[in-house]
Amino acid sequence: MVILVDENDLAIGAMPKIEAHEKARLHRAFSVFIFNSKGELLLQKRADDKYHSAGLWANTCCSHPAPGQQIEEAAHLRLQMEMGMDSPLKYILKFTYKSPYENGLTEHEIDYIFIGQTDDEPVINPDEVSEYKYMSLDELEKDIASYPEKYTTWLSIISRNYLSLIAGHNKTS
Repeated sequence: MVILVDENDLAIGAMPKIEAHEKARLHRAFSVFIFNSKGELLLQKRADDKYHSAGLWANTCCSHPAPGQQIEEAAHLRLQMEMGMDSPLKYILKFTYKSPYENGLTEHEIDYIFIGQTDDEPVINPDEVSEYKYMSLDELEKDIASYPEKYTTWLSIISRNYLSLIAGHNKTS
């Protein structure tokens, strides 16, 4: 279940995740960006059997809070579930985007961005993540500009619009 919201991010109900994506209903989501002490961002490659954006590179982890769940709590749980790690998280901003996919699903989300820092090595969940790597934000920005088809829609949007803000909040960059 995901939390349906209006354009002001006020909760207006709940719906199964797939149904919300089929009907392009606006809902809450989060994106976590974990940096190491060198200021490099931990990226994940989404597992090949994900229902959308399979096999694409994304930020460290992302998902949706459940009804009644605090967003930061959900972000910590998902970080542990997908990447086998945790870190103190700092909320940076939220933004709204809408992105249709070839399979008929649409991401229509208010995405909360959190950052954290750890040098712990990830222990990836193969049901969610096929591989990981670290990149500097400059390298990431250049790579997304050159090869956008390798990256998720939301990471491309964040790269174009918010990467400098994220870098400014990251103590290690």
